Amino acid sequence: MTKKILHIASSTKFIFPFINLVNERFSPVDHEFLLTTDLAEDEVVYSENVKLFLVNTLFLRIKYHLVLVMKMHQADRVLLHGLFSFRLVQILFFTPWLLKKCYWIIWGGDLYSRGVGVKNWRWKIREFFRGSVIRNMGHLVTYIRGDVELARDWYSAKGQYHECLMYQSNLYKFYEIPEKNRSVINIQIGNSADPTNNHIDVFEKLLPFKDDAICIYVPLSYGSKLYAEKVIALGTELFGDKFRPITEIMSFDNYLEFLGSIDIAIFNHKRQQAMGNTITLLGLGKTVYLRSDTTQWALFKEKNITVRDVVDFKELDFCFNKHNVDMVEKYFSMENYHRQLDSLFD
Repeated sequence: MTKKILHIASSTKFIFPFINLVNERFSPVDHEFLLTTDLAEDEVVYSENVKLFLVNTLFLRIKYHLVLVMKMHQADRVLLHGLFSFRLVQILFFTPWLLKKCYWIIWGGDLYSRGVGVKNWRWKIREFFRGSVIRNMGHLVTYIRGDVELARDWYSAKGQYHECLMYQSNLYKFYEIPEKNRSVINIQIGNSADPTNNHIDVFEKLLPFKDDAICIYVPLSYGSKLYAEKVIALGTELFGDKFRPITEIMSFDNYLEFLGSIDIAIFNHKRQQAMGNTITLLGLGKTVYLRSDTTQWALFKEKNITVRDVVDFKELDFCFNKHNVDMVEKYFSMENYHRQLDSLFD
């Protein structure tokens, strides 16, 4: 007898390719997707096992949560694609018997949110609910072992660890890089208009090179518009026309072409973030700087993939790293991904 697997997610850009893959590789009858509206809802491909819920009124939210509770009780397994919804956390807190069959797919922000915001009474209440739910979650799903260790350290999480890449954005991508016929060094800073990118700190590191032949690209199409405006104003002031903010969302092919033109990428996040960008750049043999106190740093070191420490950034040194390409292609492969999904759904 096959197991009925319920997926709970919002309509993000990552979820729809995942749904398509599941429906092609596995039996759609065994998987059901409950989605709430989000930025990428226009990309939804409707099928019998995909249900999209509007939650923009009190009545619609109540309706969605009632369906959610009913479906979670009926399912054999519940895959939580991120744990961002505090209402979902509350539901699971008051239905603890469901947690043993719940698989929390750790995105990053849903784990690290404990350090966000003022630690007032609201934060304490939120963490009280989250702590109980995470501690008793039956299963923890990620490919970054360090995030599981943090969940165990911060919340005493007892769940079984399942290693899985989860989304196609985390896979190796082949791209034929054109031969470089330019003298300008292209530098990428961060991946979004989120303060966690710590752009300003990186600007300070690049200031000594402002008169060199450089071009600084900063993706700002996602995140806070107000923060993006601040970054653009400062970047333009410091680097003039060598500063190139990216404020429009690119197609996948165009973005891959853009990453192929980058020489040095600097991700100054203090937590696990921007993994799709990082994996793709490393798979293209690019020189990538990360913070050495992050869980993704530990992951790449474990996989024998070379990354550099942001703290040690002192020169515009870069080179094509064929070893990194081989290591990324080996671990972040479609074949490995399929094996992991087979194991997760078995």
